[in-house]
Amino acid sequence: MIKYLKYLTLFILSLFVIDSIAQSENFRSRSSFGFMVGGSYYIGDLNQFHHFRRTNLSAGAIYRYYINSRIALRGAFRYGTVEGYDSDSNNDLQINRNLSFQSDIYELTGGIEFNYKNYKLGNSDHFFSPYLFIDIGVFRMNPTTEYNGEQIELQPIGTEGQGSSLSEKDQYNLTQLVVPLGVGFKINLGQRAAVSFEYGIRKTFTDYLDDVGEGNYIQPDLLAQENGDIAARLSDRSLSENPMVGSRGNSATKDWYSMFGVMLTFSLGDPDKCFYH
Repeated sequence: MIKYLKYLTLFILSLFVIDSIAQSENFRSRSSFGFMVGGSYYIGDLNQFHHFRRTNLSAGAIYRYYINSRIALRGAFRYGTVEGYDSDSNNDLQINRNLSFQSDIYELTGGIEFNYKNYKLGNSDHFFSPYLFIDIGVFRMNPTTEYNGEQIELQPIGTEGQGSSLSEKDQYNLTQLVVPLGVGFKINLGQRAAVSFEYGIRKTFTDYLDDVGEGNYIQPDLLAQENGDIAARLSDRSLSENPMVGSRGNSATKDWYSMFGVMLTFSLGDPDKCFYH
């Protein structure tokens, strides 16, 4: 993971120096900074199909540097929360499984934005455009669940036997790579400000955002001996009297999450005297 972070840092830094030397006299006028507010939700083992279910508040900040009227480099920091509950399902087997989680998400990304139309912040002729974006970055998660009135962190206790002789897996990393991609629409509000509406879905490379991965249920008394009583109780919270057997989740897919909302951005310099293409 340290190696990935080094590569990611170099990638993000390179995004903000590309073209800046040749265009240094226009750097501030080509740059904008803004804030966003919206929602976040999750798709995974505890919510496989229902977009916008259990949407929570998200917020963040974004920087854009416009190479030309069609392409912008971008960097962003976002915070949101996601959650999932088997009790929301219409599937009897999933309801019986009775698992749940909540997690804060801290996300740092950099990437590129493509405008469908020529666009310039502050330009009255090219004042709006739909756009696409793709980023790469890291996010920090920490799945928890409520138990006896307390929020219990799930990663340290190893609900699928991680970190014990009962599993070949170590505890999963709470910092993970992420690839956000999505669509948006931006429109100017005068010469120095613009508003954007954006929806993005996040491709992750972990199946443990919800703490439900490809591991199997472990015999409760064995798990209690290795990882403690709480691990055994939170590994299998099924409503049936008999212990669960088999896989806890779907090993064929990774978890996803979404962040979307509205952004208000401001130019960091005076508008260019000429329009760039």
